[in-house]
Amino acid sequence: MSTTLLWIGFNVFVLLMLMLDLGVFNRKAHEIKVKEAVLWTIFWIALSLLFNAGIYFYSGYEKALMFFTAYIVEKSLSMDNIFVFLMLFTYFKVQPIYQHKVLFWGVLGALIMRAIFIFAGIALIEKFDWILYIFGAFLIYTGYKMMKEKDKEIHPEKNPVLKLSRTMLPITGDYRNGYFFVKENGKRFVTPLFIVLLVIESTDVVFAVDSIPAVLAISHDPFIVYTSNVMAILGLRALYFALAAVMRLFRFLHYGLSVILIYVGCKMIAAQLGYHIPTEISLGVIALVLTLSIVLSIYIPGKKE
Repeated sequence: MSTTLLWIGFNVFVLLMLMLDLGVFNRKAHEIKVKEAVLWTIFWIALSLLFNAGIYFYSGYEKALMFFTAYIVEKSLSMDNIFVFLMLFTYFKVQPIYQHKVLFWGVLGALIMRAIFIFAGIALIEKFDWILYIFGAFLIYTGYKMMKEKDKEIHPEKNPVLKLSRTMLPITGDYRNGYFFVKENGKRFVTPLFIVLLVIESTDVVFAVDSIPAVLAISHDPFIVYTSNVMAILGLRALYFALAAVMRLFRFLHYGLSVILIYVGCKMIAAQLGYHIPTEISLGVIALVLTLSIVLSIYIPGKKE
């Protein structure tokens, strides 16, 4: 099977899954319960592992290991997305029945933006290999900054996209039954739900700036980087509904993600200096850091407010 057919087949599969999600399984807006979310999360993880097995049989052990490691990195960093989603839905008072719709279109937009970021990043690396030093340093700085800003509050009202949209767009006073756009008295309006979508898309750009270089530290193969990102993002909505209620309990997870970013940044710079760290070691470090941060969060709970 040619590389072109692999790309086409994968993207057709993704579009098919998105169509089934919106047009069949979630055609009617409803509140996603924890049980349903957990089942969907298991489904997406199982599908990703099945895809990983396909890479193993088609491209071999090394590529499969790179995909799995990149997938774990992206899945781990997406935990920060979940926390931000929770903050935004709370701030805008989005009813649970409409949250899935916003996340669906948010994920679709994220897939397009991630593809642009990935291919731009790989093109830059191929033309200017010294840019890997910049990517590595940026990841180290981001990890350090994230660690220091553990208790920093999120202020959605300061988001420039929100400020600009409130100035330029006619917005309805309520959610209008979950529509993004409505037409009243011959004039078209956007609803607050569309504004929430815009803010989510803008925050994902920030997350992509962190996560894409992190995955590029694992592999420069466009197919591995792209597919690992896509498979991780596709399960992000289900993961949100499964973990939103308990995200605040993982008080040390933020530090774990910071350590992972710093590690992959160091790995990227070390590779440029001629010190290649095997993917098996990287996977072990990432898994150990995540496990420790979750275990510590469970056994050392924070003070009750």
